[in-house]
Order: sequence, then structure tokens, then C-alpha cells
Amino acid sequence: MQDISMILQLFGGLALFLYGMDSMSRAIQLGAGKRLRSLLARCTANPVAGLVTGAAVTAVVQSSSAVTVMVIAFLAAGLLQLRQAVPVVFGANIGTTVTAQLLAFQVEQGRYLLLFGGVLLCFACKGQKGRCAGEALFGFGLLFEGITVMSSALQPLTESPQLWQWLVRVQANPALGLLAGLGMTLTVQSSSATIAMLQTVAAQPGPDGVHGLLSLAGAIPVLLGDNIGTTITAVLASIGQGKDAKRVAAAHAIFNLSGAVVCCGLLGPFAALVQRLSPAGPECAVIARQIANAHTLFNVCCALVWLPLTGRMVRLVTRLLPDRAA
Repeated sequence: MQDISMILQLFGGLALFLYGMDSMSRAIQLGAGKRLRSLLARCTANPVAGLVTGAAVTAVVQSSSAVTVMVIAFLAAGLLQLRQAVPVVFGANIGTTVTAQLLAFQVEQGRYLLLFGGVLLCFACKGQKGRCAGEALFGFGLLFEGITVMSSALQPLTESPQLWQWLVRVQANPALGLLAGLGMTLTVQSSSATIAMLQTVAAQPGPDGVHGLLSLAGAIPVLLGDNIGTTITAVLASIGQGKDAKRVAAAHAIFNLSGAVVCCGLLGPFAALVQRLSPAGPECAVIARQIANAHTLFNVCCALVWLPLTGRMVRLVTRLLPDRAA
């Protein structure tokens, strides 16, 4: 009975997180959607501008999936060319790391202020922009409430021998962690939610009270699997669209897959670099920040490698998905 209650609490916290993320994204798109779409359509004159625009819009909207779907819609409408769209997708991967960074600040105690402030704005503002701002603020508060509920649900698991055995296997076998992250994101359809869960699990203190349930080296493959899983959204959005829409979805998948393969091959050095760039302290106290930094560093490095190769990426996906001969 206790196990059922814990599972229900865990999924309830996940539901709050997902609903908060969706509410915040929808409110921002409704309040500033036209400006964001106009910015996305205009500021893609060169690959660097496209990268920066994709990162900025995603950081505001808090959803790389929403930006990717926007890009696919613009491609279908002829507002963007494939060479313009690909760097925007690269940038969206960077922008989506903002969520993990915000969660790593552990400002859960301020969630009630965010929730109350959001409701107050909704009641006090008659205009659409004010109400959208209130809904976005309320959704942001729900993110932290969901994280708090999930963290509370996961605490009893720290005493589970079965969980420890599974985590030992994940840390010993990066491929298993990769598959776990992939499966989680394919199920939940939100890499932000699965990365938040990863941060929450890893930050749970172990029996010694110092080390977390999952080390950084064990968490990174799960993180990479999350990144790969999020590409399914672009694939689904491209169904029924033109060739260029399918090509940008393929570029998104290649970007994440190629980066994951290289990162898994350099797992030890990459984890050491992240630890050097992150605050020092007991593992369970800093692991959430380390995971957020690993997420950001991975996507920034991938973007810096692929951005000068935008032309080659375009040629590659065009060869993979050629136009039909007349």
C-alpha cells in the first residue's frame, strides 16, 4: 500500500511539473507569440544569428519542442529555408538547458510566492498580456511544486536495495543509462521533465549522507538519452509536411545522436570537466548543479562543432531524404 502511495505521489508531482511547463509555455506564446514568431522569421540571416535566435526564443518559451514545431511550420509555409532553420534547431537545444539551470538553484521555498503572485496578476489585470504574465508566473511556481512533490515521493526509495542494485548497473553500463533516459523521454514527451526527475533522484542522499543516489558519471548517459528522446517531437511534427520539414527533424536527431556518441566515448574527461566548472561540496548538494552544467556544456559544445558545418548538415539530410525524381 505504501508503494502505491509513493508511485501515485511521484506521478502526481510529475503531472504538476508537466502542467506547469505547458501552462507557462502557452501563456508566453499567447502573450508574446507574434513577436517571437516574427523574431524567429527575421533573425535568421546567417547561421550565428539563427543559433542565437533559437536559443533566446527557447529560453523564453521554455520549450524546445514548441520552437522546433514553429520552425517546421515556417518551413512548410516557405518563411524559412532549410539552411536557415537548421541553426535555429541547434540554438533551441541550448535554450532548453535554461530549465535545468533554474531548477538547480533550488528555490523551491519561493514557489508559494510565485503561485500567489501569478493568481494575483490574473485577477488584477484585465488585459491579455497581464493575464498571460500571471499564468506564466503561476506555471513557473507549479514547476517547483512538482519538483518538491517528486522529491518527497522519492525519499523512501533511498532505503530500497533493489533501487541501489539498479543504479549500480546504470553507473557500470552507460548504454543502460542511455536507454533509460531515452525511454523516459519517449514516455513523458518532455526532456525538461525527465532531466528534472534525474536531478531529483541524483540529489537524494545515500546512506552516508554525502554521496547522492547517482554519481555524475552515472547521470550523464541518462541525460544524453533524454536529449535523444526529445527529437521524437520534431519527427512527429514533420509527418505529413514537406521534405524540408522532415530534413530539419533529421538534422535535430543527427545533432543529438552524434553528440551523445562522442560524449559517451569521452565520458570520464567530460565528467571531470563538468566537476571543475561546478561548485565544490558534498555530492548530494552539488549534483543537481553538475547535471545542469553538463546539459548546458554538452549542447553548447555540439552547437559550436556543428554550426560551421551547417552546409554539410544540410547536404547530409538532403542526401538521406532526397526529392523524388520527376
